[in-house]
Amino acid sequence: MKFLEYAGIDAINSALVFETPECKVYGRVEPYSCKAAGADKKLYKQIEIKYDPSNSPPDSSDPSGASSSFRNIISPFGPLDQPASRRTLFYLIGTLNASFPDYDFSDAKPEQFRKEPSVSMVVNSVNSTLLNHGNERAVKELRIWDSIDNLIDFEDSDVYSYNPESDSDPNDEEGAGTLWSFNYFFFNRKLKRIIYFTMRGVSYGAPSEEGDEDDFSDLSDDDVGFASHRRKSYRYDDYVAGEMDMM
Repeated sequence: MKFLEYAGIDAINSALVFETPECKVYGRVEPYSCKAAGADKKLYKQIEIKYDPSNSPPDSSDPSGASSSFRNIISPFGPLDQPASRRTLFYLIGTLNASFPDYDFSDAKPEQFRKEPSVSMVVNSVNSTLLNHGNERAVKELRIWDSIDNLIDFEDSDVYSYNPESDSDPNDEEGAGTLWSFNYFFFNRKLKRIIYFTMRGVSYGAPSEEGDEDDFSDLSDDDVGFASHRRKSYRYDDYVAGEMDMM
């Protein structure tokens, strides 16, 4: 997975790092190309060996000869005996490895991921988190969703979340002081691109992260402009909890 450089991404991420009376909040948005690098090729091979039914002995009781260990496995990406489903799992794990280079997510299980019902429900959930923690500016003034939409095109994207157990969550390691967290992947197959959006709330007793930014009051709307072409605006009023038509 290759990290994609875009003008304005640093401004967005600065706005997603802030303090509240209850906790410090660390968030970031990272765009990736699905083009495989050296380490990704090794990961892809591992996933194919683990989940490709052709690598398992066939079930003698099944007339089709399919492997019993894979025939009934349904993942958030579809049946794992299908190459496209395994490829999606590979993309998401590869994104995690790229975002957390000190960790290895090769053993992440399909059931630790979830396909979200819609982009708008995820947008609403994230906005609720930001608003409940006093960061109205990121939603209303900086219009982060307009910028993200310009990168990924929500209309052609699926959204997945990653919900690991605590022993495999880098946001919840011992001593991290994590109070809550989320991990979302906006995946556009046509563009072969993923936007990884992660955020966590950390207690004040936890160590500060490198590059901690406390003040984002000097950011302007111009800081987060990605392109002159704009699709449908993801307006603040459309995504405040309780006001959106939940599809």
